Amino acid sequence: MADAKVIPFDDDRSRGGAPRPARRRPAGGGRRKAEPAAVVREAPVSPLPGQSGGGAPSGAQADAEAGRTAEEAAGGAPGADAPRAAPRSAGAAGWDRRIAGGLAFLRRRLTGDYEVDEFGFDEELTDQVLMSLLRPVYEKYFRVEVKGIENIPSDGGALVVANHSGTLPLDGLMMQVAVHDTHPAGRHLRLLAADLVFMLPVVNELARKAGHTLACAEDAERLLQRGEVVGVMPEGFKGIGKPFSERYKLQRFGRGGFVSTALRAGVPIVPCSIVGAEEIYPMLGNAKTLARLLGFPYFPLTPTFPWLGPLGAVPLPTKWTIQFGEPIATDGYPPEAAEDPMLMFNLTDQVREQIQHTLYKLLVQRRSVFF
Repeated sequence: MADAKVIPFDDDRSRGGAPRPARRRPAGGGRRKAEPAAVVREAPVSPLPGQSGGGAPSGAQADAEAGRTAEEAAGGAPGADAPRAAPRSAGAAGWDRRIAGGLAFLRRRLTGDYEVDEFGFDEELTDQVLMSLLRPVYEKYFRVEVKGIENIPSDGGALVVANHSGTLPLDGLMMQVAVHDTHPAGRHLRLLAADLVFMLPVVNELARKAGHTLACAEDAERLLQRGEVVGVMPEGFKGIGKPFSERYKLQRFGRGGFVSTALRAGVPIVPCSIVGAEEIYPMLGNAKTLARLLGFPYFPLTPTFPWLGPLGAVPLPTKWTIQFGEPIATDGYPPEAAEDPMLMFNLTDQVREQIQHTLYKLLVQRRSVFF
């Protein structure tokens, strides 16, 4: 699929109901096209030699009269702006299709006539509702620029490994929109999320519907073997909850479990570097006691939160860049390579270094945090 363009509601053509053609009004307020014989109302009389042709129209007058009669023949009164009627009619037809598609969507949701996969992923809800809600934040607020999207394969499995930052995991959601909207095949990114996500009410359901699943090797391997694009952020809470003074410095990538999963599935690893998320909530401190009481891995203190209350939870409108790097192939390794700790360490270090190097390069190219 070319640059994905998802609208809030579909036209339900896949369900056997072809849209009825819109009825277009004739141009010029409904007037019908005049017959050709009615175009010339009055034949001009040629003046006799030596006469000035006092009653006959001059050349300019004849041209003006011909223009008026041609305009009237097209169905409009003299001076009417006939072409404006067509866009209005097309726009009305577009709204009719959207309303009809929306009603069909609601009918399917109410009757249960939709599909989810074994992980709870609801593709229709994601495409038509969740992506439509995230897209204004992606396009207008953070103004995300995407590079290297062609490094994600058009089909088959791939493991996207990205840095993690921003105090709240908005970087994962923006990366999901980037893959869906800019990849030529409109692929879905299935993120591996921490168990805390699936312990929170409402957030748990939305995460499942959007295609996210628990960050465990079994789920990741099953998704990759099915040919899905899977996203993982190995830094975890260490990356998203690091202080602002350590921004864009990658934390430890764990023990390389994601490399072992990619080796077993035989899929490429695509490094991804995200610039812009570090500054949305500059984390100046961590209220550890309050975090323990609430059961959170950290409780951030930023210049605006919690001092401004709910208003302090609004992220700063930074300018983002997401770059997908050259894929690292894994299909050339033997099956037992997934159990080789030295190979996993080397590949993990290679992915981490590639992401870190790209982060530094993007920071040098960036003109400003907000522009």
